[in-house]
Amino acid sequence: MSAFDAHLLIVDDDERIRDLLKKFLMRHGFLVTAARDAEHARRILSGLDFDLIVMDVMMPGEDGVSLTRALRQTLSTPILLLTARGETEHRIAGLEAGADDYLAKPFEPRELLLRINAILRRVPDTSAQDAAPKFLQLGPIRYDIERGEMWQGDQLVRLTATENQLMKIFAARPGEAITRTKLVEDLGRDRGQAQERAVDVQITRLRRKIEPNPKQPRYLQTVRGAGYMLAPD
Repeated sequence: MSAFDAHLLIVDDDERIRDLLKKFLMRHGFLVTAARDAEHARRILSGLDFDLIVMDVMMPGEDGVSLTRALRQTLSTPILLLTARGETEHRIAGLEAGADDYLAKPFEPRELLLRINAILRRVPDTSAQDAAPKFLQLGPIRYDIERGEMWQGDQLVRLTATENQLMKIFAARPGEAITRTKLVEDLGRDRGQAQERAVDVQITRLRRKIEPNPKQPRYLQTVRGAGYMLAPD
């Protein structure tokens, strides 16, 4: 997906920041809609679909983390959270709530653009389905590798873009341990302990969706000293 066919939703209570972000992103080819708070965002989302949501954490009323958690009940749209620098707990809470990435304020607009493009590149392209689907079986869970879909029986299991990308990474190398550093690299993120910690959070969230007992993982295993490994049936 390119900027020229991506529709973004900006959610921020600061009118100046909203306008600056909207103008900057539109100059780079995005279609952009802006919301002033969580309630406004909910009304917009009830009638429009978006390719990515860029949302501030600290907003009056319902904050960005709470809104992310609520949206994840029905939406798999990628979410990028904007957090105040140094507020590590908000970043981790946001990832646990279902955000795909975060960016600390203040930030360079160019970095925001790079993060957005990296997330959009991770969104699975399901436009062409010519070949027969390939599946991974994880107990009652079935993952369609080509479609990027996870099913439990006839129920679709909703995955975030990052969770789906992780499944694709693991599905390409089943039974092989992949280091956290390699996962960070394959996800298109900057290297560093903070991003490795973010991957740990995403792994925890993914386990909740595929494991009978997430605290004793059977399918998405931790390999001591080597990283994580997907062990399908």
